Amino acid sequence: MPTNTWNRHHVLSLADFTTAEYDTVLQTAASFQEVLSRRTKKVPTLQGQVVANLFFESSTRTRSSFELAAKRLSADTLNFAAATSSMTKGETILDTAKTYLAMGTDIMVVRHREAGVPNAIAAEMDRLGVRVSVLNAGDGQHEHPSQALLDLFTITTLIDPDHPRLELLKGKKIAIVGDILHSRVARSNIWSLIASGAEVHLAAPPTLLPKLFAEFISEESEVRSYPPNPKLFLHWQLEPALQNADFVMTLRLQKERMTAHLLPSLREYHQLFGITSTKLQLCKPNVKVLHPGPVNRGVEISSELMDDPEFSLIQSQVTSGVAVRMALLYLLGSGKA
Repeated sequence: MPTNTWNRHHVLSLADFTTAEYDTVLQTAASFQEVLSRRTKKVPTLQGQVVANLFFESSTRTRSSFELAAKRLSADTLNFAAATSSMTKGETILDTAKTYLAMGTDIMVVRHREAGVPNAIAAEMDRLGVRVSVLNAGDGQHEHPSQALLDLFTITTLIDPDHPRLELLKGKKIAIVGDILHSRVARSNIWSLIASGAEVHLAAPPTLLPKLFAEFISEESEVRSYPPNPKLFLHWQLEPALQNADFVMTLRLQKERMTAHLLPSLREYHQLFGITSTKLQLCKPNVKVLHPGPVNRGVEISSELMDDPEFSLIQSQVTSGVAVRMALLYLLGSGKA
């Protein structure tokens, strides 16, 4: 496994990931993808270690794939559910984390509806001087690193199954369509795609893609030492984003995070920004479509297109998620053995 370029103790954001770190994750995931194709899908890599899934927010795909990934690596798993925890009696988030620390946890996988919670837990673990790693499984509208990494893995293995790497996306046109304002997935994907040298086109109604979004990315790119003029484009119409696109990432409308009436109707949104087979005719002939799930069928993407194996990579994303999360747990846990 290629771990010589990995010195990261936590995975909280992709904003400061290096090319070498991306490639290490991709190549490690490719190794585990091969393991998952065997009859015996389990390896003893993290035997004796404890992975705690601290999901303060509901999840199906992310939580299940992290749990399966840990078990495939022979780690012991602890699963936290906020609704049945002592938090209902007033326990704080940091006290909950320290409870799991006291149980011998080595890696904490944290999801929360508020941005910054995984960072706060990581800072507390560092303050305590313990060797516990924290992996951000999605925090508010901030980031979702493992989702963006599995998206990256899905695309790069499609291009080169034997040697997925970041440079394969250089010059590719990738459209990200949907609720970008509220999407942590979009933010993490933007960082990885900018780092790859891809041409990234964001498309959404003005209420879901404000102009300040471009300013935020430009400012952060300079801070994070990405190219000073990243190839990032904003569109308030769908057609220019899809024109000659190699890949289309469509995002769920996150109604639970919308604090204002930002759309006239779901029907109108689908007419203007929903991805269909007809609209894909603007893209390159071999275009592929991704969606992080869960999907609102007939809103962000038509049911017909979602289930079309010629264009849809949605099921491949779910499969890739286990291998990528195995890779992340392995990279974080390999130094603890």
